Amino acid sequence: MLLRERRRPGRGSRTAGRRRPLTVEQLSAKVGCSPRMQVNAAELRTGYCKTPDGEFFVTTFRSQAGKDAWMDAAPEYNPHLVGPLWTVLSSRKVLDLLRERLGGDLHLTDHRTKRMQVVG
Repeated sequence: MLLRERRRPGRGSRTAGRRRPLTVEQLSAKVGCSPRMQVNAAELRTGYCKTPDGEFFVTTFRSQAGKDAWMDAAPEYNPHLVGPLWTVLSSRKVLDLLRERLGGDLHLTDHRTKRMQVVG
């Protein structure tokens, strides 16, 4: 009989073939910030950062459905940088600087309209 090792999800592991999403703290650390937490809820977390690049908010989501619902309810937050299960809100100038280190897509208008411009 062939025995196979079972992997358990844990620190540094992959779940369902994907890496765990980055936290507010991990995203903030990538740009040299220790965030001041604003929201710490089950479905989303938001931290405020101030760095030499500027001021911004980092929000992470527990699920894609939660991220989609948040984005649908917050179209006035323009522009924003969007990645897998996270978004960063700030001015275009700050987002351009952060994007170099975080990646993501820059959303310049309300994502629900046909006029949305995504800079990829």
